[in-house]
Amino acid sequence: MPDQPSRSSHPNNAPGVPMLFPPLLERLQIKYINPLVRPLSRRMPGLGVIKHRGRTSGKEYETIVTPYRKGQLLAVGLAHGKTNWVKNVLATGEADIQIGRKALHLVNPRILPAGTVDPALPRMAQVVAKRSGVFVADIA
Repeated sequence: MPDQPSRSSHPNNAPGVPMLFPPLLERLQIKYINPLVRPLSRRMPGLGVIKHRGRTSGKEYETIVTPYRKGQLLAVGLAHGKTNWVKNVLATGEADIQIGRKALHLVNPRILPAGTVDPALPRMAQVVAKRSGVFVADIA
């Protein structure tokens, strides 16, 4: 097996957005877990599917996330670091997310670095923010 990047040298590990999970777990999730969960993700409580467009390819992607909502604010913990879906949404400035039967349009995406204390965040996102970066967007 070729040398794999460590957590600290992985491209997802960005300043303020540490990669908490080891790269091996991320690869297992992408290759095996996500394909099993994807068909159920639209019906499973606590999961959402964010739809975004590739920065260079323009290809449309769907990524399973765990969103937290408070009013018109949506937050997603970034335990995997600054992944491609995050970079794509930041680049386009918007995305759509399906949570159960609700389709929401997200605007003004931003990242709050690990250690951020913000009472405006949903309670679970506040907990996640202690150790991980948090993706935040407004619901249009």
